[in-house]
Amino acid sequence: MIIYLDGEFVPREEAKVSVFDHGLLYGDGVFEGIRAYGGRVFRLHEHLDRLYDSAKTIDLDIGMTKDEMSKAVLETLRRNELSDAYIRLVVTRGVGDLGLDPRKCSKPTIFIIATGWGAMYGDLYEKGLSAVTVSVRRNPADALPPNVKSLNYLNNILAKIEANYKGGDEAIFFDTNGYVAEGSGDNIFVVKNGTMFTPHTLNNLRGITRLVLLEIAGEMGIPVREQNLGYFDLYSADEVLVTGSAAEIAPVTVIDGRKIGTGKPGPFASQLVEAFRTKTNGEGTEIYK
Repeated sequence: MIIYLDGEFVPREEAKVSVFDHGLLYGDGVFEGIRAYGGRVFRLHEHLDRLYDSAKTIDLDIGMTKDEMSKAVLETLRRNELSDAYIRLVVTRGVGDLGLDPRKCSKPTIFIIATGWGAMYGDLYEKGLSAVTVSVRRNPADALPPNVKSLNYLNNILAKIEANYKGGDEAIFFDTNGYVAEGSGDNIFVVKNGTMFTPHTLNNLRGITRLVLLEIAGEMGIPVREQNLGYFDLYSADEVLVTGSAAEIAPVTVIDGRKIGTGKPGPFASQLVEAFRTKTNGEGTEIYK
């Protein structure tokens, strides 16, 4: 495996980051998880826009243009001879001292990992995920802006730990007001009586795959409403879906031990996944020109 690290391409065993890097010491940095399908990087520009917006929000100067970053991503894929891949693009605050002050970090650390990637949930796409609601609340927006895709993922990890102990494949967060927020690494959609519902993004990440699903719903004439959702909406749903770059679109058939709908992936899931596959197979930035 070849890693992009601060302008160079190095073997995995030589890709080393300082123990004084604030990304390691404090989770100070931003990242993106991106997918490539059939020799094309899906929604690369949207991912880079979000990366740079996240960095600007935390006053982190990436020091590269979006075009330069795009070329680095594509070259990393070429060096690894990949056509279908998961790409992790990370920008940390960089090397500093043991204090919090980001001004002590003179330049960011940038690395890109590209690896072959199959279905995140394996055969669970066929039978559906089992999710659990967790007691950990999603970080409130006035504490940590949800649309900054930050390296500080402890909130998500705590939810995942709780889900593991409860035997769930995925965790479902609620916000501090008691409404459904998102999964530990994905957005949530509820289907009821032919309409799709999804939480507002004021307290949740504006996921790229979420946006794609909204596009697909519009093209298919499926009504979508953004609104507050609670336990009632989850338990009484006809279908529940989670979306994310890694997870793609995955049906949830059990929540807190209760069957959702028939307890099997429903027709909306099948139609939306098929439409999503059409998009991922036909769109994107070409890797090999």
